[in-house]
Amino acid sequence: MKKIFTILLTSIFFFSVFSSFGTDDSFRVKGFHLDFRTEVMTIDAMKAFARQLSGMQINTLVMEWEGTFPYSSHATISNPLSFTRAEVLDFVSYCESLGIDVIPLQQCFGHVEYILRHPRYQSLREEYGSELSQICPLKSESVALFRELFSDISSLHKSPYIHIGGDETYLLGRCSECKSYSEREGKSKLFVNYIKQICEIVISLGKRPVLWGDIITKYPEAVKELPAETILVDWNYGWNIRRFGNIDKIYASGLEIWGAPSIRSNPDNYYLTSWIKHFNNQRDFIPYAREAGYKGLVMTSWSTSGLYGFLWEPGNEVVSMDPIRLVYPMSGFNLLIEMYGASLNQSGPIDPELFVKSYAQDRFGFSEEESQSFWEILSTPQQMVQVNNRANTEKERDQSVSLRDRLYDMVPRKNKKEYEHLKLMFDIRVQYLEFKVLESVMNSSDFTRSKAPALLKEMEQKVLGPSRDLEKRFIQLNQGYLKFPELEYQNAFRMRKINQTVSSLRRML
Repeated sequence: MKKIFTILLTSIFFFSVFSSFGTDDSFRVKGFHLDFRTEVMTIDAMKAFARQLSGMQINTLVMEWEGTFPYSSHATISNPLSFTRAEVLDFVSYCESLGIDVIPLQQCFGHVEYILRHPRYQSLREEYGSELSQICPLKSESVALFRELFSDISSLHKSPYIHIGGDETYLLGRCSECKSYSEREGKSKLFVNYIKQICEIVISLGKRPVLWGDIITKYPEAVKELPAETILVDWNYGWNIRRFGNIDKIYASGLEIWGAPSIRSNPDNYYLTSWIKHFNNQRDFIPYAREAGYKGLVMTSWSTSGLYGFLWEPGNEVVSMDPIRLVYPMSGFNLLIEMYGASLNQSGPIDPELFVKSYAQDRFGFSEEESQSFWEILSTPQQMVQVNNRANTEKERDQSVSLRDRLYDMVPRKNKKEYEHLKLMFDIRVQYLEFKVLESVMNSSDFTRSKAPALLKEMEQKVLGPSRDLEKRFIQLNQGYLKFPELEYQNAFRMRKINQTVSSLRRML
């Protein structure tokens, strides 16, 4: 009830402020964001996706290449899944033939673990120890690095824009030099002076800088320091429009603003997809952005939270890094992608229930009754499990089993592969919840070695038993969509803790 009340209040807030803006029924930029920090798509899948976007009248792709970009003089940064320069040029050219502008997103401040993990760049870390998500803005070498990176990435993209990132700079003012600067001048000055230099680099390349708007909204007094060419992106995944700060001052700055909802974001992970959150996000925020006069909209789709765990060698040298949260590949979210296209191309708020039921009938050939059931399955809120709370976990498992079974009871007449993704997503969640129930037994105060054989038997039957089938189905459904090393990594990632727990139990026999 509390969550429903919160959603209602958010909706009321969005629509209550509409009257203060002029009406604008179209966005100049209709965009979609691809996140290649993990879950790297194949070129064929990327081109197929571009064709789908073009069919929905989407004219912009924001590419967060990260380590998959084929850097030239900074080739150290490129990872084993990186594309060739010929592949990037071919993809950009293909998108242009469809009328799609490809904007590169090159993070320049936070979320740069993939750069700072390398010894070549570790001196640029804001904090030399275990935190390496953020670059130190006071080092002249930082600006020099991004001058070269932006020049390189610009050479393969004709877009009039470069997205410079700039979000979630949580380590701002952490190092001793930045701390002293912040105490004298304020954190807002520390942030904006560095971002201003980055913007000027972009402008010198004949491009307009695009910046995530959360930090500048937190420090709105600094917005006047940004070049007039700067575009701010107000990302909102279902919260109050003033979550990050006083956005009214951002509106008053006269800078161009784009909006950004999401189809995959927190709390989504492999074991939980908050469908109803994303339905409502499109229903509420897209009309708000239109009425607020935003000139563009970019749908984000995050494969990970951007937070990582690391394996270290002495001397703060990174051996490997893994995301702490992954989400099912975008191949399973066609429903939300198509809803976005529909939301963009109508003047008022989309009705999620009507859209989902219509989608079920058109896409899967379901009857009205089946379509109602399909809506009920996806719109039922699913929760993250509470750590070591067996009763809560069993309740979530039972609900997920019931929803999964209802999904299985319906047989699509067409587009069966897409439906198989939805079934697999529910199966993965049920397996995970079965594991969490049994894990809570192992972590209870009355668990002893003598109970290991019985618990292991249950674990093997209920958790390990389905695993080979789930892994096989995952590869079959996503082969050709993700690069093959990604398929293997994703399967191994999901099973890592399960396999470790089972091994521990076997050692107890």
